Amino acid sequence: MAPKSVQTASEPMVGDPKHAVRATRSAGREMRSRLLDGASRLFRERGLSGTSISDIAAVADAFPSQITYYFRTKEALFVEAACRDMLYVARAAEQAALQAHTPRDYTRALVETVTATDSVAFFAEALTLTRRRQDLAPLVERTIERLHGEGLRAYSNQIERHGWNTLRDPDATSRRFWALAIGVMVEGYAMGRSAEELSREMLRVLGDQAIVKSDGDATRLRLVADPNTVPPDRETSS
Repeated sequence: MAPKSVQTASEPMVGDPKHAVRATRSAGREMRSRLLDGASRLFRERGLSGTSISDIAAVADAFPSQITYYFRTKEALFVEAACRDMLYVARAAEQAALQAHTPRDYTRALVETVTATDSVAFFAEALTLTRRRQDLAPLVERTIERLHGEGLRAYSNQIERHGWNTLRDPDATSRRFWALAIGVMVEGYAMGRSAEELSREMLRVLGDQAIVKSDGDATRLRLVADPNTVPPDRETSS
């Protein structure tokens, strides 16, 4: 008589419901990611009205019904793709700015990374869309709050790391950066400006956000300062 096979605990049982659920969730996440990748590229190239659900499905090697299953509507997919791209460029900007050693270099790294892509303009289109589709507003609101929260964390870390004096409240600095980025880039794209022109304009409008502490400030770290209290002859970093 042949010995009976023994199934060990480490071997998943065939048809195990929990294993099947995990596999399904993994496949679902992969499909959503593919749909977002394909949709992002097409929306950037053709816009919302110039892109069909069938186009997105073809690029993502999916069925049109899968788009409606995961995202319900093309507009919802547009907004989610734009929000995801915005968070990606924010993360890339933070990583690029980590190498900066002066406040101006920090700001320049942020600006050059953000203006090198059309992600901000893409996100601005999503903002406009939610004015007519309030059901899509919560995702945009969460994205904006995440931008501000992570921007505040990154900026505060740099202030503490280098001992800079910020000219504004760090939270206000983060919010101001993204508000200006959206405004400058929407206007710039409408005027047909290049990435270099957008970068120069944004740096001009932002101005100095922080200064290097003078020797007299070496014993204390001032995280918030009134710009009117900064002596005009204090040297800023270059």
